[in-house]
Amino acid sequence: MSHTDQPRTETGETGETGETGETGETGGIRDKVIVVTGASSGIGRATALALAERGATVVLGARRGDRVERLAAEIREGGGRALGVPADVRRREDLVRLVGTAVDEFGRLDVLVNNAGIGPISPLADLRVDEWDDMIDVNLRGVLYGIAAALPVFRRQAAGHLITVASTAAYRTVPGQAVYAATKAAVCTVCEGLRQEVGDLRVTVVSPGFVHTDFVNAVADPAARAALLERRDAIALDPVAIADAIAYAVAQPDRVDLNEIVVRPTAQR
Repeated sequence: MSHTDQPRTETGETGETGETGETGETGGIRDKVIVVTGASSGIGRATALALAERGATVVLGARRGDRVERLAAEIREGGGRALGVPADVRRREDLVRLVGTAVDEFGRLDVLVNNAGIGPISPLADLRVDEWDDMIDVNLRGVLYGIAAALPVFRRQAAGHLITVASTAAYRTVPGQAVYAATKAAVCTVCEGLRQEVGDLRVTVVSPGFVHTDFVNAVADPAARAALLERRDAIALDPVAIADAIAYAVAQPDRVDLNEIVVRPTAQR
């Protein structure tokens, strides 16, 4: 799918319409209020555009406040509804403020997309402890802070959808990715536990394989970074592919919970 296409239900109606055939349950994307973290670039930016094009109201958080506000302005100029909010997922108060902005401005929160993540991968023997701490803080603690901010809102509404972007590294690690993979495996575990605890809410994990983003620029070793860049340019997916998967999960009928979606390049093993 391109990010202008609509996922289709069994009846052949687009997910955006909310039509679901025999059950009559609501679904779709149009008019949902959706918060996206890490929205200034890569998968987050593609997701914000994909959801806005399908009629969602998007509230976009990122550390780079100028970039996220430019994206929100771009969406508004195209006829969509969007707000940009500077937010660092390492700070719990920022997630509370981000979710609170969505509720204050638009009356509710339908979906939180926990997308922010970093990957300064390196062999454990390099002892890049500060980078380990950063990955734990952003990739795991940031997801927990998102849950803590959104869950009370979802409970009050008796409805809500938490989507977390993990990684295929959660299922298969390789040398140099031990800490990164550990944070992503932990995220999958947290989300599965949450799914079992909140049967009336929806919980989805989207695990991308290699995606063409700035992710590899954080790798400190020049040779390792060059090798990853070469492989990225050869096989990586456009971030739109992951945005489409997220949009597809959002568009399902309210009682349909897509728990896990794995999206890899065909060339990735």
